[in-house]
Amino acid sequence: MTTAYIYWISTALLSLLYFASAGLYIAKGDFVRKAQADLGYSAPFLVPLMIVVKILGPLAILGHFNVALSDLAYAGMFYHLILSGMAHLGARKPKDALPAALGLIFLVVSFATQNAAREVQSPYAPATTVFSASLN
Repeated sequence: MTTAYIYWISTALLSLLYFASAGLYIAKGDFVRKAQADLGYSAPFLVPLMIVVKILGPLAILGHFNVALSDLAYAGMFYHLILSGMAHLGARKPKDALPAALGLIFLVVSFATQNAAREVQSPYAPATTVFSASLN
């Protein structure tokens, strides 16, 4: 039971991080484009694409209507968070990498505990018994 709570809390925090980021991209598009240019990215089409991805990714995980799509969303978020954190570290802005680091923690915990809270199991997540035994 505790594992299910951990799953839902970590998944909610991960989703909140992504939805807030999408909101920032929508509300302050010029600021985001300048911030990306400061990191070395000058792709004007990147902001609208990231808005869509940052909304659909958490929806795929929260909805869990297709396990393969949910696992793909986890993988995409994993690579996005790694690349985002590395871009900030590469630009010598370690403070700005904190959201990516927190997101990575939420993502790993959410992915590792998803089978405890979901009826349809992911074949790639660790076995539920490993986490249930250590948390209960």
